[in-house]
Parts: sequence; structure tokens; C-alpha cells
Amino acid sequence: MKLEPLISLARESIESKLEGKKLEVSEKIKNEYSKNGACFVTLTINGSLRGCIGSIVAHRPLWMDVVENAKAAAFSDPRFFPLTKEEFDRIRIEISVLTNPKQISFKDEKELLEKIDNKMGLILKSGIFSSTFLPQVWEQIPSKKEFLENLSLKAGLSKDAWKKSEIFFYRVISKKES
Repeated sequence: MKLEPLISLARESIESKLEGKKLEVSEKIKNEYSKNGACFVTLTINGSLRGCIGSIVAHRPLWMDVVENAKAAAFSDPRFFPLTKEEFDRIRIEISVLTNPKQISFKDEKELLEKIDNKMGLILKSGIFSSTFLPQVWEQIPSKKEFLENLSLKAGLSKDAWKKSEIFFYRVISKKES
């Protein structure tokens, strides 16, 4: 799957919102990316995170998921102030398209640690709490145990919550803007 057109679409959707203009999406893009898809849009400035919002489950055409998640990453990520016009030219966009999540069955923590790898995005679910890390997070947290502990903390749980939680995995196809 070619992701360059989706990176351009993400940039155009952010720019149109910044300028208060209506986004015009070509029929070619709508047709090419019409299947339901789930994606994350990650924004960075000088290599530092500036926003990241996405969908775990495909629930709308991929092109639409890119548009909505790009705007949300730029203007609605609760960790950051909304993106400004001054920052717009400095952001770099990364699109990650996700496969459907699959649950990992495990009887104990040792088995789970054996079943996961650094190409997986992981989802942790425990009651009403959940969190996810894209596979790219393995670059910052290469230890499997630490990865799961941080995933637990991100969900608002104790660092050992992963041992008794449901764990799902997905794969991604991703592309960074150069």
C-alpha cells in the first residue's frame, strides 16, 4: 500500500483546518483508500512528539480515518496545545495503518513475554481501562517487560497490571514524511 498520498492528505487536512478552509479530497484518493481502515497519525517536530491520535479498529474508509486522525493529532491531543500556524511547516507526519487486533492467549507472564516481539503494536485491556503502543515505541522501550509495564501505567493501572490483563497485538505499515 502506498502511504505517500495519505501523508499528503494528512498535511492538507491539518492545513485546511488551520486556515479555516474546506478540505477538498480527490475522487482518486477516495476510491483508492475507500476500504475501512484504522490508522494512527503521529506528528513530530525536530524528532519530538507533537501529537498522536488514531483508531484501533477500522470503522470508516481509510482516507476519512487519516483526515480525522490528522486533525485530532494536531488540535485535540490532550498532551499538547493545539498546533499553531508557526509550527505547521516544522511538523513531520507519520502514518501507521493497522491490521485488525488479535488477542494473545497466555497462561502466565513468561508465555506472554515469549509470544510478543518488537514488530507488534500492543493493546492492554483491563475492565474499563485500556492503552496501546504502536510498534515504533519499541525504539524507546526495547525491553518486553518494561514495554508492558509502561503500557499498564499508560492505562492508569499499576505497572504489573499487564500480568492479569487482556493483551492484543496488531501489525502496522508505516511511513514517515522526509
